[in-house]
Amino acid sequence: MTFSRLDIHRRNRGERTLVTLAGDIGPATTPLLRAAVEQCLLDGVTVIDIDLTTVGSCDARGLDVLLSAAQRAGRVHARLRLHHPCAQITRVLDATGSTSLLPTAPASPLPPAASDGFMSAATGAPEDSARRPDQPVLKDGIRLRRLTRWQAEDMGADIADLAAESVAGTTGERYHNRGDFLHRLSITARRPGFALLVAETTVLVGCAFGFPMGSEGPGSRGSDGTLQEIIQRLTSRARFVVLTQVVAHPHVQHRDIARRLQQRLLTELHSSLGITLLHPADRAGQAAFSSWGWQNMGEVVGLPGSVAPCVLTLSAEGQPSARR
Repeated sequence: MTFSRLDIHRRNRGERTLVTLAGDIGPATTPLLRAAVEQCLLDGVTVIDIDLTTVGSCDARGLDVLLSAAQRAGRVHARLRLHHPCAQITRVLDATGSTSLLPTAPASPLPPAASDGFMSAATGAPEDSARRPDQPVLKDGIRLRRLTRWQAEDMGADIADLAAESVAGTTGERYHNRGDFLHRLSITARRPGFALLVAETTVLVGCAFGFPMGSEGPGSRGSDGTLQEIIQRLTSRARFVVLTQVVAHPHVQHRDIARRLQQRLLTELHSSLGITLLHPADRAGQAAFSSWGWQNMGEVVGLPGSVAPCVLTLSAEGQPSARR
């Protein structure tokens, strides 16, 4: 028997909230959806935006939950809106005449898939430290999910907060402030093939993002072409994933979170090799990546910028290590 799964993430903005769903809305997951929407109304939310981008299917009971929630929201002068419903949900709404009760909000425009300058920086989490009382207890409840560009943009502030906390107090902090992180995320999100993964329980506990490069991917001129040549000389591989950023909550399990995110990102982008560039003075970042299984190939010259960055490589599980 196959059990469906529904991941629910909620992000508040004043009296508005975005509820992102991923999975299937069916008999096993409808109670989760109902509880999530009801809690929004109990919290006094006036606009509930429900993102259905990554919902594969929704049965009649799931639709009934949404209709009932919309009617209840109307009675308390609130609104419930659907974003990006799949074709099945759209057909059911049309067939039941429910489109007036659940007005579909217009899709947010995505950033253009343009190639910008390569961002030669990444951060690492600090070494293990005593767990504070407000830190999440990470067991099997950790889940990984991939965000769309629109979701990544909407959650950018939350992810930046996680990044700022994860590098606080390390020697790499001056290279990775909150504004720098948001700028790097915005630039990377425009790269073809961009992917961002988050690890979460009831809160965010880690993220990793990057983009593919190689003989079949984008970027064979300028600095991208130079980077490809350097990596091919170092590793004998023409295709790889540039991991622009990896952060994990400063928790005793941060190494496992980071490893799972990195390996999953390589899998998502169909590559057996990841690379990242670090400032040579970022000793904390280099130590963190080393603890996650990365190889430091040393400083390289020929890339734009006044500082020669360190190139670090990571092989997918089961693949041979990059050669020096």
